[in-house]
Amino acid sequence: MKNSEKPTENKAVKNKSIKNFVEPASDAATELKELFIDSLKDIYWAENALTGALPKMADNATSPELATAILEHFEVTKNQIKRLEDIFDLLGEKVEGKKCEAMAGLLKEGDSILLETTPGAVRDAGIISASQKIEHYEIATYGTLVAFAKTLGENNAAKLLTQTLAEEKEADCVLNDVALNKVNIVAAE
Repeated sequence: MKNSEKPTENKAVKNKSIKNFVEPASDAATELKELFIDSLKDIYWAENALTGALPKMADNATSPELATAILEHFEVTKNQIKRLEDIFDLLGEKVEGKKCEAMAGLLKEGDSILLETTPGAVRDAGIISASQKIEHYEIATYGTLVAFAKTLGENNAAKLLTQTLAEEKEADCVLNDVALNKVNIVAAE
């Protein structure tokens, strides 16, 4: 770029025209606390949906290390659901889920991997891939929820969410170890 040239601004950002404005849904959150609670409902649904998928993933894994890792995380996930219920109670909110489209999509992708691969190391690699995508989604969600809770002064909720965040990070590390030290090596042969 020549010194005499100035970078052009995005006209949509500069003009913020009304035609680009997205109308919020009638039930859209208007306050950070509402967004926080809505996000809790979303991850509550997601964790419950995951408890239905984890045993199926473990049953389809041929690597004993992978099956064990998934089943151990299944037990952790049940505790995370209880922790979310405790957070709803702390906030004086009804325990309820709201369909998480992101998790629904990730679980659908995991089902596709099972249908499109034959049992063995390649399927195991696919299960790990799908599982790590789920873990990364959960890590992002719980990280955001911790930040919301701290900002809102909900310190007890923040502590519980931080514990879950650490568990999700640990699950991702375990999956990574199984992939790098066993499954991917066998799948590449």
